[in-house]
Amino acid sequence: MILSGKEILKQIGKNIIIEPFDKARINPNSYNLTLANELLVYENDILDMKKPNPTSRLIIPNEGLLLEPNRLYLGRTNEFTSTDKYIPMLEGRSSTGRLGLFIHITAGFGDIGFSGYWTLEIFCVQPVRIYPGVEICQIYYHDITGDYDLYKSGKYQNNNGIQPSLMYKDFE
Repeated sequence: MILSGKEILKQIGKNIIIEPFDKARINPNSYNLTLANELLVYENDILDMKKPNPTSRLIIPNEGLLLEPNRLYLGRTNEFTSTDKYIPMLEGRSSTGRLGLFIHITAGFGDIGFSGYWTLEIFCVQPVRIYPGVEICQIYYHDITGDYDLYKSGKYQNNNGIQPSLMYKDFE
């Protein structure tokens, strides 16, 4: 079952942490998260799963930044989230999608126990201007049944910012 917005609100500060939190961003069954003012882009045209891939940092100015199609941008949410009771899921907002802007390519599924900022895999169909602080995506929560282990020591746990792929660690 997916938690309703009212249930998310009841769980804030208890079983769901969203910092900073703004009650105005609660939806019927989700909560809107905002875009931080920075992006990472990979420096190489060819990426290698077995190696760290160098990145460059871009700052999104208040007047916006024009994204180019066919280029991957890694962003992050301004909000730090955590839950040990629910499965967090991330999706783009419909308004974002209607601009041809993807906020995740495949990594919208969170693990129960994940704590951190969400790295966004941003990709656009046509040029689109983005702005820092925009409500770009939404988080929602699934209940879980049965015994489970918490995500505690993964590569991306308790991150402090945008995380490029750390898949190369799987080969070590």
